[in-house]
Amino acid sequence: MVKNNLNKSITAIVPFLNEEKFLEESVNRLLEIDLFEEVILVDDASTDESFQIASQLSDKNTNINLIKLNKQSGKGFAVRAALDVIKTTHVIVHDADLEYFPKDIPEMFNLAIQNPGSLILGSRTIGDKKRNNKYFWTFYGNKYLTILFSLVNFYKVSDIASCYWLLETDILQSLDLKEKGFAIEVEVLSKYLKKNKKIIEVPISYDGRLFSEGKKINLRDGLLILLKIIKYSKLFSINKI
Repeated sequence: MVKNNLNKSITAIVPFLNEEKFLEESVNRLLEIDLFEEVILVDDASTDESFQIASQLSDKNTNINLIKLNKQSGKGFAVRAALDVIKTTHVIVHDADLEYFPKDIPEMFNLAIQNPGSLILGSRTIGDKKRNNKYFWTFYGNKYLTILFSLVNFYKVSDIASCYWLLETDILQSLDLKEKGFAIEVEVLSKYLKKNKKIIEVPISYDGRLFSEGKKINLRDGLLILLKIIKYSKLFSINKI
């Protein structure tokens, strides 16, 4: 693991559900960059061989810890479960589906160290990194949701659904997160901005996958995220959604 002279350390939370095809390679990519004090795998009650694969990875690597949820509860719930046990100064959430590339994380971590209190947000829409979006409706859906998010929070961002954000652990723990599903992405950014913090965006690579390959977010999730943007926004702050 790479050490820095500021006594900063980072944990990667890896929530997963039925990712037997991709989980091992995804975790190995994280380990290859030799950055993490700890990797926390959270099994959202998978019904395939994912948990067995995660157990083997944990047995072979002392810095990998494994949490198993008793029932499928969603990505947000899985992230929150890991937050309770993190001991490092910083944290990033890394999906297990191979859509994202850990090689982008060191730059994000360095920016977080250089800009205390900031949230570092990976963006798939700025810069010239390699991207491959398989569905036009997810691309444009995210584009318009991002515009709406920026308007109702009075803060311009370029990609609210990248799922790649890195920040100080104590700040994330202080946000009092409630969402159980994919809407945790919006909840984190919205609640963070309400604390008048600074978001720094960096270009990241992306290789989207097909539904036949296990992609899980769908139109229903998109509509729910729309409602949550309104709920958590600075403009509306509606608590009943």
